[in-house]
Amino acid sequence: MPSKTKIALLRAAVKAAQEEYDLAVVFHEVWKPTAYDRQLRERMGVSYATNAFHVTRTALRREMLLALMRLWDADNRAVSIDRIAQVLRDNKTIQTLAMNRVARIGIPESFDQMHRELRQRVSEVTKLVAQYSTNGPKYTVLKKLRSLRNQYLAHRQIVPLAATGPGATDAEIEAFFQANSKLIRLLLSIVRAESYDPEEATLVYRHYATLFWASVRGETTEGHPNYRSPGG
Repeated sequence: MPSKTKIALLRAAVKAAQEEYDLAVVFHEVWKPTAYDRQLRERMGVSYATNAFHVTRTALRREMLLALMRLWDADNRAVSIDRIAQVLRDNKTIQTLAMNRVARIGIPESFDQMHRELRQRVSEVTKLVAQYSTNGPKYTVLKKLRSLRNQYLAHRQIVPLAATGPGATDAEIEAFFQANSKLIRLLLSIVRAESYDPEEATLVYRHYATLFWASVRGETTEGHPNYRSPGG
């Protein structure tokens, strides 16, 4: 059976993964109106304030991508969805988690059922991770984002290591974001026995973002404190 230390490290890794994902949610929801809210962009117009608006939009997108990519870090000291999935593929780990779960709720006779349920969730995790792993159908998306992170966001290489072709599209990034959302929900359920709905955090920060951007406008738009009417 895995040691208590190994299980403790696994739980800590999953908790850290949740915290990184929650950070990505914050940046993503605050960024989305800057990209898709037509009325907001019209209020900004062509103005000096719009320059700061573009800087803010770029920074939010950059930080969201960095938070997502930290979930797939290759550094042994960091969070790694790949390594978490690898640990969970060991049936002994699932057995230990199932034993701990039924002991905590005081129903040891339900071990077989708990074990089957956890294995089913681990299977879902494995399939999702496989899509973004080497030879997976979506591996090119992860490869593009990893190159972007390594060569331009986390570091600044003068000469890129390799040409990666066109960058990931917004649709591909959104799909990757949603895949990570499902992974975090499953991992928290399997490893920490926690019910987690990423959509709840999404709705909270979407509401905050809506209220914030509703008041943002360029100085060429009426309502800005520096607005001057054309005839004024």
